[in-house]
Amino acid sequence: MVFLFLKLFNLNFQAIFLLKPIDDKTVLWSSRDNQYLVLENTTALLVSKLSKGVPLEDISRELSQELSLPIKQSIDFVLGLKKRFIDLDSSINLNKIEDFEETAIPGMLDVEKFYKINKLIIKACFESEESCFLIHPKFEHLEVASQKHDFCFKTFTQNARIFLAVENKLIGSWPFDEIHYFQGKFSMQLIQKIHNMQQDKWLGVFHASAVSNKNSAMLFLGDSGNGKSTSLALLQAHGFDCIADDFVPVAAQNQDIYSFPAAISVKKTSLDTLLPFYPELSDSKEYDFKVMQKIVRYLKPNNSDFSSHLPCKGLVFIKYIKDAPLSCEKITKVAAFQKLVPDSWLSPLKENAAIFLDWFAGLDCFELTYSNNNEMVVQVSKLFKDEL
Repeated sequence: MVFLFLKLFNLNFQAIFLLKPIDDKTVLWSSRDNQYLVLENTTALLVSKLSKGVPLEDISRELSQELSLPIKQSIDFVLGLKKRFIDLDSSINLNKIEDFEETAIPGMLDVEKFYKINKLIIKACFESEESCFLIHPKFEHLEVASQKHDFCFKTFTQNARIFLAVENKLIGSWPFDEIHYFQGKFSMQLIQKIHNMQQDKWLGVFHASAVSNKNSAMLFLGDSGNGKSTSLALLQAHGFDCIADDFVPVAAQNQDIYSFPAAISVKKTSLDTLLPFYPELSDSKEYDFKVMQKIVRYLKPNNSDFSSHLPCKGLVFIKYIKDAPLSCEKITKVAAFQKLVPDSWLSPLKENAAIFLDWFAGLDCFELTYSNNNEMVVQVSKLFKDEL
């Protein structure tokens, strides 16, 4: 593991940087805002020197001599780096804490659902059918009759915000235009209960689909509409296991991909492709998520052991393009990193950030474009067998 750990003290705030060489670049992580940036190696070296307290004038003079730049241009460049990475922006609230003092958790709510996940019974209570609709469809296949439960989740609204409480402890609240953050936090709380690991034990959660050949798993990523979930359903129909869809958690302790019990989302445009394999989709409920502008049905995953976890073999950025020839190529880790990080939740802890960078650096990354479903399945089989 090759890392450069840097500490910067600014006022009462300790900023910590990690610098990790990947390909011919350097990735910088900052504890200030939990951000990852891909930098040229020279820029990363300058940030390193600034964080160590090397005088700006010395750095600028050295840069000017090394690159034959006018001294003013060097000073302006180094000043820009100092402002971006070193100087504390007083407008950023680094210790934002939600104030729940005025929020009362309701005792009873109108809608109750019970889900059985392995041996756990989760009771989910919702203020209304509308709030239930935000969570229930993807877990409906786990629903059981009312019974003694292990954990209780409550969802309710106050002051134009949606609140989540678990075991009568408030977890957070979100404005109605940030419903996806609420859904993510609900899922995050759920995996903590399923796998008995608190949030600080997770490396990250990825907007991806996870497929297994029972020995290892691969993450399938791509923009919405690129075919992640459809590919997952097709691979499941051909003997692969669904580990997770849309919400893929990875643990810090072993960097394994952990199972998540949500159903596979199937868009209208994929029905004709999947009906020959899953005739039950023809009679399944259709859900119109107007906020997210999508109409989907849900397919039960073939994985029933939601305590399972497997090592990650690689990342596959998948894309369906009509009439396109099959193409599967390795891509640079930097290109993959820049696609992976923006849609992911990554732990803000320094220890976990270091593990994430080391884990990612060891993964093979591929780009798979296809139009023929059978060819795609065969190609994925080859990836699992290292036969690219």
